[in-house]
Amino acid sequence: MQFIDGHWVEGKGERLVSISPVDGTSVWEGNEADESQVDQAFAAASKALDGWAAMGLEDRIAIFDTFAQLVRDEKDSLGEVICREVGKPLKESIGEAGAVASKLDLTREALETRRANETHTLGPRTGRIDYRPLGVVSVFGPFNFPMHIANGQILPALLCGNTVVFKPSELTPWSAERMVQLWERAGLPPGVLNLVQGGIGPGQSVLRQRDLRGLFFTGSRNTGIKLREILAPRLEVLLALELGGNNPLVIHDPDSIDQAVETTIQSAFISSGQRCTCVRRLIVTEPCDAFLAALASKTREVRVGHPINEDVMMGPLVHDHAAAQVLAEQDRLLAAGGTSIVTSQQHEGGPAYVTPGVIDVTNCDAVTDDELFGPLLQVTRVADLDQAIAVAGDTEFGLSAGIVCQHRQDFERFSANVSAGLINWNLPTTGASGRLPFGGLGHSGNHRPAGFFTVDFCNQAIAELEPQTEVDKA
Repeated sequence: MQFIDGHWVEGKGERLVSISPVDGTSVWEGNEADESQVDQAFAAASKALDGWAAMGLEDRIAIFDTFAQLVRDEKDSLGEVICREVGKPLKESIGEAGAVASKLDLTREALETRRANETHTLGPRTGRIDYRPLGVVSVFGPFNFPMHIANGQILPALLCGNTVVFKPSELTPWSAERMVQLWERAGLPPGVLNLVQGGIGPGQSVLRQRDLRGLFFTGSRNTGIKLREILAPRLEVLLALELGGNNPLVIHDPDSIDQAVETTIQSAFISSGQRCTCVRRLIVTEPCDAFLAALASKTREVRVGHPINEDVMMGPLVHDHAAAQVLAEQDRLLAAGGTSIVTSQQHEGGPAYVTPGVIDVTNCDAVTDDELFGPLLQVTRVADLDQAIAVAGDTEFGLSAGIVCQHRQDFERFSANVSAGLINWNLPTTGASGRLPFGGLGHSGNHRPAGFFTVDFCNQAIAELEPQTEVDKA
């Protein structure tokens, strides 16, 4: 279903079916939006813009408070939807729903901290900074956090006075529909938030809209590049990209092998390796045999299975093809000189399930600087910290990076010489905070960090200058 101008309507485009990777069953069926429905969604958003932008901030926040409470009330059922549609373990999925509910307070604080209107005395003049909405913006959501990441951009955009056309991943229409239903129940005026379902077709229709003033995308580098190329002549459209990474984790003289192993496991295999902050490259300084032996043992203990089970760390990947890509990449690296430490295998749970793999690519001549979105960890052995930093920095990406080491001076040296938007010490690379910026450098984005900084790209700063009045002088 599409949600356009406050009404749920059937899609008129191509057939769209969401297949659960958990068991291969259909969990959502419908049609994509066709071009005319995307047109209608933008017309509704444009019509609603002035009234929504003029609404007082506290009135908007009252609606958001209602939405947050609805999410908290239905957190468990929302988690079940995410779990079934994406395959993420139920505990993680419920945690994602909880993050949706908690986003309001952080966004309100960010708006007050980073976007408060200011007045300055400038000699005989008074200067003011006024922050205004961009207009109609579109959010292209990812599949791996179908509610949290999308809502993390929808909510700030709405709070700043924009209206939104939301196009979720074609892999997660059910999750998107459930979340938008709660926004409807919270009392959003018609046209303020519109939902158009589908893949490439509706996405292209969005890009052709004359009223589009902002596009916020989370996904692959290749798609991000295409969006930038298409929108290059559209100087009026603000483009915010978060494009993943080929993230490094360095293990250098750790205080505890057990802690280093646990940090690696949580960095590489949480969410079946389907987080943009997951480690893809593990760089270990010699001597490292004891650490790698412990890592191999712990990796073999990672529980893979039906995501509803509490003791499962890894459910399926998002679809069969994603699992096949992991196994194919492993075969390619092994054929080019890689050595298996733990071999990723097809799991009995079904075609979308694989076990985690660890492969030594120190002497492999086919390593690429690509992001493999799955649980295959590539290990490179190096002589010392200098070489580790050099290898860690040998990437065009720059999202997350981490180091496990005893001494702060080693962390500071690493941090100063590795280009990444998120840098962690003795913590998993997947441990981001909503109170900090979230975004990458290089090919990991276009320097528009999200997280606490999302409000920055949801509005535009207007400078107002006028002569000082007697009241100003007083």
